[in-house]
Amino acid sequence: MDGLLVDSEPIWTVAEHELFARWGQQFTPVMKAAIVGQRMDVAVPKLISLAGPAAAGADVTEVTAWLLARMVELFGDGVPLQPGAQVLLANLATAGVPQALVSSSFRVLVDAVLRGLPDHPFAVSVAGDEVARSKPDPEPYALAAKKLDVAATDCVVLEDSPAGCRAGAAAGARVVYCPSVVGSGAPEPGWRYVHNLQAVSLSWLSAWPVD
Repeated sequence: MDGLLVDSEPIWTVAEHELFARWGQQFTPVMKAAIVGQRMDVAVPKLISLAGPAAAGADVTEVTAWLLARMVELFGDGVPLQPGAQVLLANLATAGVPQALVSSSFRVLVDAVLRGLPDHPFAVSVAGDEVARSKPDPEPYALAAKKLDVAATDCVVLEDSPAGCRAGAAAGARVVYCPSVVGSGAPEPGWRYVHNLQAVSLSWLSAWPVD
């Protein structure tokens, strides 16, 4: 969702800058790359650690609650779709391809985004707080495939983070890597790489070589 479907990473960055400002610290692109695609119970402790002594003693639960509340506020005006997303989703829906939204974001944020996309084609969605193990564990994508009633090995996962790509690959799906944050990491063997979703089409996906 974040960074791939919708251009929400800049909005997250606003909240993250505000959080670090509360600690009197500067939030940097290197810090951003270190947490992209990760669930909040993983990302927040990293943020506290990255802030150093200024954040010593910060409560993970309180920081998480603050970030969630701030993001709901920032999402209130809507979140723009990434280039190519609307056309790709519509073409897949017309072709009868079932689609799932799998996010590390918590349900309150997933629903905030979906409210801004009333005609979205997602048959199911899986949020980060609905699984025991988050990306890069395969559980989120395995659960989505189960909800779609398809084999994960018959799925293609589109992701903007290495953690998400590893989760999809571990579930047995084919992986398309479309990074949204500079410095997120290089594609690993087996991943297809694209600069944006405008490069992905039904014909492009259909032409994927069969193992």
